[in-house]
Amino acid sequence: MTCASCAARVEKKLNRMDGVSATVNYATEKAHVSYPPDMPVADLIATVVKTGYTAAEPPPPAREPEETPSVAENGAGADREQRAWWQRLAVSAALSTPVVLMSMIGTLQFDNWQWLSLTLAAPVVVWGGLPFHRAAWTNLRHGTATMDTLVSTGTLAAFGWSVWALFFGHAGMPGMRHTFDPTVSRTDGSSAIYLEVAAGVITFLLLGRWLEARSKRRAGAALRALMELGAKDVAVLRNGTEVRVPVDRLTVGDRFVVRPGEKIATDGTVVEGASAVDVSMLTGESLPVDVTAGDEVTGATLNTSGRVVVEATRVGGDTRLARMAKLVEDAQNGKAEVQRLADRVSAVFVPVVLLIALTTLVVWLLVTDDATAAFTAAVAVLIIACPCALGLATPTALMVGTGRGAQLGILIKGPEVLESTRRIDTVVLDKTGTVTTGRMTLQGVHPAETADAAELLRFAGALEHASEHPIARAVAEGAEARIGPLPAAGAFANVPGLGVRGTVEGHEVLVGRAALLRDAGVELPEALVTAAAGEPGRTAVYAARDGKALGVLTVADAVKETSAEAVRDLRALGLTPVLLTGDGRTVAEAVAAEVGVDKVYAEVLPEKKVRVVERLRAEGRTVAMVGDGVNDAAALATADLGLAMGTGTDAAIEAGDLTLVRGDLRVAADAIRLARRTLATIKGNLYWAFGYNVAALPLAAFGLLNPMIAGFAMAFSSVFVVTNSLRLRSFS
Repeated sequence: MTCASCAARVEKKLNRMDGVSATVNYATEKAHVSYPPDMPVADLIATVVKTGYTAAEPPPPAREPEETPSVAENGAGADREQRAWWQRLAVSAALSTPVVLMSMIGTLQFDNWQWLSLTLAAPVVVWGGLPFHRAAWTNLRHGTATMDTLVSTGTLAAFGWSVWALFFGHAGMPGMRHTFDPTVSRTDGSSAIYLEVAAGVITFLLLGRWLEARSKRRAGAALRALMELGAKDVAVLRNGTEVRVPVDRLTVGDRFVVRPGEKIATDGTVVEGASAVDVSMLTGESLPVDVTAGDEVTGATLNTSGRVVVEATRVGGDTRLARMAKLVEDAQNGKAEVQRLADRVSAVFVPVVLLIALTTLVVWLLVTDDATAAFTAAVAVLIIACPCALGLATPTALMVGTGRGAQLGILIKGPEVLESTRRIDTVVLDKTGTVTTGRMTLQGVHPAETADAAELLRFAGALEHASEHPIARAVAEGAEARIGPLPAAGAFANVPGLGVRGTVEGHEVLVGRAALLRDAGVELPEALVTAAAGEPGRTAVYAARDGKALGVLTVADAVKETSAEAVRDLRALGLTPVLLTGDGRTVAEAVAAEVGVDKVYAEVLPEKKVRVVERLRAEGRTVAMVGDGVNDAAALATADLGLAMGTGTDAAIEAGDLTLVRGDLRVAADAIRLARRTLATIKGNLYWAFGYNVAALPLAAFGLLNPMIAGFAMAFSSVFVVTNSLRLRSFS
């Protein structure tokens, strides 16, 4: 495919097949096709071939690395295309530059200069312009017209006219002189030559194609870099011995060794050792993450310190990296509604331009009776109107925007998501795992007058260490982190709904609710009750030793350090934050006050979260939902825009429109900013492309543009659109 109208034609032909729904992307040169299960893929390919193009089915995933073309090989193919355009451009520029200079500067026009111009221009028009002529001929055989038809017709007409004037007119006479006019000039047709137009336009178009190929290569670099992040081989443990094998031979359940400085081969769980893992290449997070036995790790991240043994839990296309790349690629292959409008325009644009060019020729002949001026104006119309920029406006911005998002840990599912972000005015935040860490942690330590903090932590932590309850784990882990190793507990017993009892270092210890201590006859000092009441939204855990109160500990699902800043960022985007949780109102309001949210929906059952989103929409709001759990999936799908935390469940990620790979709520604001910036870039590109063609066509038709200037302007239009899209690479 060579332009947007090519893509529109292929898409139209595929969609005419029964049961087929196809989207063809010019920039990525891919078609996304849904078709009936009983339809052979060969039929789809045959339809593309009948339309005048070629197609191939993507190779299936293979176990052997040599069976599947790698992303690097695809990148090499793009490099070959870029080099091919460069070779044609370099030769054509070397030959056409003297032709253009001699035609424009009278002092360079020696006797018979025009014949040297013909000698230099002929290879440019024939060989340099061969890709355009070949495509135009193919389209002609299939009864259609594209941008190449305009280019080929215009340049061959200019070259043909010049050859006729040289051999059968007066242009070949020794001493002939030629002047350059930026507009259409009236001259004796038999003495006018347009070799500089034919050669110059081809060279400008080759420059545009080379820059376009180079820019598209750069635009897709983020996705290629993402795919190439993974390790190539891995040290698998076989019967206690390390065996080096290619990564694609790993299976779920295999255990492999990762040493400092090595990449983790695939998603898995650490079963031995401890280390710090650099996840910046996947999430944009600069600080390494500490991992130990039981922690999950992601393939392609870098082990920075200790040796760890990992058990593979996902391999191949199921890994987080592969799913990220698939989401990015799917988004790049999609089309926004604004691009569909551009495609409809480009599909009819070329025939309309051919009609305008013919009308221009006829009208100029009737009005001026000047064949040279009429021909020049018609050629300018053909050349200025090429709709390349229309076809590149959306895909290039999408490629760069989604690629940059992937580098920052933001996965945009499709272009329609971009249009949703523009209208969002309310953002609903799930509390647990989104605003908070999702894990109970020890917050406050308040010893009684007869004890100190270390004693309280040692005795309470030791007894709670024997329990599996989330609150007990929070107390035990918090105590161990603050005072070090804890003593062992004996005679441990659980008191359902109240707490635990047992012995620590020979002392009888109680840990749990106030009722547990009161039932055992332990008096609770008023100071401890007051201290617990002074921390609303937190769970109070009382402790007693040998019948006397030791103190009270408070436990809560801690608010993430970045959540308050994230709420401020969302407000700065004009969004109203709302907190949604199944927790009690006291807890919910305490968290909301801490992060700066005014509106709270508390005690909402999982199945009723959807109703809250629907109620907000019924009030006329356009709602975004941020969540991470299975119970958030329905609400994410119901919202106008769903943002799934990538640290959450697969169900939430599948239901969301945007996936935030990091568990940092600040990325939600970044995601909305990036989506809005990408949409603005697309609209700016389309505005330029439409505006350029609308403004340039009348100028060319009225004789105000020399065809060579028209060729330069057309090439510049495409380069401008791609360059404008590349500015998204600097988004931060």
